[in-house]
Amino acid sequence: MDLGLLLDNLTNPALLFFMLGLLAVYLKSDLEIPGTSSKFISLYLLFAIGFKGGQELSHSALDAQVLGVMALGLVFAGAVPVYTFLLLRRRMSVENAGAIAAAYGSVSAVTFVTAAAFLEIQHQHFGGHMVAVMALMEAPAIVVGMLLIRTFSSERRLQAGSRQVLSHAFTNSSVLLILGSLAIGYLASEEQAQGIKPFTTDIFKGFLAIFLLDMGISSGRKLKGFLEHGWFNTGFAMVAALVNGCLAAWISGAVTDSIGDRFMLSILAAGASYIAVPAAMKIAVPKADPGLYIPMALAITFPFNITLGFPLYYLLATHT
Repeated sequence: MDLGLLLDNLTNPALLFFMLGLLAVYLKSDLEIPGTSSKFISLYLLFAIGFKGGQELSHSALDAQVLGVMALGLVFAGAVPVYTFLLLRRRMSVENAGAIAAAYGSVSAVTFVTAAAFLEIQHQHFGGHMVAVMALMEAPAIVVGMLLIRTFSSERRLQAGSRQVLSHAFTNSSVLLILGSLAIGYLASEEQAQGIKPFTTDIFKGFLAIFLLDMGISSGRKLKGFLEHGWFNTGFAMVAALVNGCLAAWISGAVTDSIGDRFMLSILAAGASYIAVPAAMKIAVPKADPGLYIPMALAITFPFNITLGFPLYYLLATHT
């Protein structure tokens, strides 16, 4: 790995604020971001990245490369839950294996937003269609996870039907906001977009830093006690991210020559959902333990990706 690139990533102010959040938990500080402020910032980040993606999409053609990236994203969204489930069901219940499989097949919008800031530091561009790819990858993974649980569960009965789960997957706040912002950005003219540029662009990094501080605090709290009793789960959370991210960075070279698009696709493949999937599983599979799959995604996979994963996936996208 390029040590210069790794060091540059580890000294990124946004990432350092994440580390500060972890440190605050370790020191038992009372530092915290109010819940309402945290929710506002997360909605803002999704709005900003969606709107900018829509603007980019309005200037790009729907060519073979764009369609290829979209198709590859859907392949990962369907394939990752299957292999993840088959590996995990030997060590845990069908419900927990299915929930984890859905989480790792789905995407992390926060990781995507942080990756966009990483690419900006590297002076690399990614297509606006990648925002659409992110939105498209979330629901299929949830559905595949549900189907796997239905197929292998001895009870054969779940709390909610597939239609309700699918509806929730597309209407939860993160997906609805990112898709809506993407559409609005696509429809807005360049002159109209300039009117809100100070809000969508100029303050983006500052809000991202505060949000990652909050994510560091949340990760640190969920990490307490998890490592002591879940070494297999901890290892899996890192290895799954590494395998999925590297595989996507390598395979994506067959469908696009854009380094930015390849890197962002690897981030989508490597990430794990800790927002949409837990919400869906709470409705459909109440037997699945959120104390298992949420810490795996938030406290292990997320920090791994933004510290070590970003430089590695970027190097693979650049040199393969």
